[in-house]
Amino acid sequence: MRPKKTRWVTCEPGERCFRPQCNPRDGLEGVILSLDEFEAMRLAYLESYDQKKMAKQMKIHQSTISRILNSAHKKVTDALVNVKAIRIEGGCCTIAGKAVK
Repeated sequence: MRPKKTRWVTCEPGERCFRPQCNPRDGLEGVILSLDEFEAMRLAYLESYDQKKMAKQMKIHQSTISRILNSAHKKVTDALVNVKAIRIEGGCCTIAGKAVK
């Protein structure tokens, strides 16, 4: 398998974890949303970028943007439907001059 190309993101989420209040913390399942998935959703839905503009900003191919968004949608939907926590971390990204693995 080919190594992933580094994705450039401008929004560092810090430590973010979203969990349902209706579930106790202990034993709560979760999904992990990578930084590039988080950034793609932010650009698409908050900044209203089209995929071409997103690809240029993140320095990856437009078809990769489509795959990232599909993956993010599946994870967020899984968390909402199945009452799971969402944690944002990891990914092959560079944020404001520093690498994140």
